[in-house]
Amino acid sequence: MTARRLLVEADGGSRGNPGTAGYGAVVRDAVTGEVLAELSEAIGRATNNVAEYSGLLAGLRAAGKIAPGAAAEVRMDSKLVVEQMSGRWQIKHPGLRALAAEARQAARALGRVTYTWVPRERNKHADRLANEAMDAVSGRPSAKGAPNGTGPRREPGPAGLW
Repeated sequence: MTARRLLVEADGGSRGNPGTAGYGAVVRDAVTGEVLAELSEAIGRATNNVAEYSGLLAGLRAAGKIAPGAAAEVRMDSKLVVEQMSGRWQIKHPGLRALAAEARQAARALGRVTYTWVPRERNKHADRLANEAMDAVSGRPSAKGAPNGTGPRREPGPAGLW
């Protein structure tokens, strides 16, 4: 029997830097592509890099709960986060160092974790979730076209899982 493999797609953003920030993360079965979890949260005023790390952290935590010990490939359009988490670039900012340490801790629930940079157009699902989180705070119409607060709303379950 082959061990389960997961894909974690994560993104974060801020409108302004720092500004209104949020993240989105998707956990998929690596073989079937089935979406196993979607996570999205507005995180208040933060930098883009903090939002990116927050998306990574949420995705890793969800993956660890879904399939402890599974191998995971993390795909992000943040070159900075991918290179830092892969150990190729130093993390100089103390706040990002703390978030990276949390992400490494969350990754311990999984088997081998690899990090892959992907172009933004290949990270659309997580990007959409991050933008919806920011839209909910800023009062902008959501990507689905419904004004915030009037469309269907999903509340996160334990640990932010949908």
